Amino acid sequence: MDVDGLGSGAAAIGALADPTRRALYEYVARQPDAVGRDATAAALGIAKHTVSFHLDRLAEQGLLEVEFRRLSGRSGPGAGRPSKLYRRSPREFAVTLPPRRYDLVGDILAGAVGRAGAGADLDAALAESAHAEGRSVAEEAAGVPSPAGLPELATVLAGQGYEPSVSPDAVALENCPFDALAQKHTALVCGLNRSFVQGVADGLGCAGVTARLEPDPGRCCVTVRTDGQAAGRGE
Repeated sequence: MDVDGLGSGAAAIGALADPTRRALYEYVARQPDAVGRDATAAALGIAKHTVSFHLDRLAEQGLLEVEFRRLSGRSGPGAGRPSKLYRRSPREFAVTLPPRRYDLVGDILAGAVGRAGAGADLDAALAESAHAEGRSVAEEAAGVPSPAGLPELATVLAGQGYEPSVSPDAVALENCPFDALAQKHTALVCGLNRSFVQGVADGLGCAGVTARLEPDPGRCCVTVRTDGQAAGRGE
């Protein structure tokens, strides 16, 4: 699942708040093939210039895709100009407040199942899969200097929904992106969470920092601390 950042996802979904735009999106989404402005305007009884404006706005937000094709199927001189056609985008949008990343847990668990199927110990497979996923997130982060410090680590973790708070010696995480699962399967999910955050730190080259389990009601169970700093709770 291609899950956008909160801002872009909210903007895309917010585009559907307009009743006309929502009706156009729903019409295009129901069609088995890409559809043009003329057919859409005729089907919904909306002026063509209004249809064109709203369809293009939906495309700008990533909700629709645009293609150009001659509907007659003819080519060459006299075939006419290609028509601008619209179809629903395959992208998925999700906006939750506070941010949640249950898809990320799914990826970690799927990776762990594969490792365990290849003969790895299950607990080790879970930790390794979470750490590898964290490193992958770090590697995909753009514009982060190497080696990174706590502020850069916080920036990357913010992109995963953690809502970090940075102090000179620690990064506290105010939001758990896996909250509902963590409440039901606390030991499992919190362990994955710690391994994932450590993987992000290691992938960014953050030297001398450790992700620790420090459960605190209303916050993420993980805090990242510089090595040697006393932890408030847990290891």
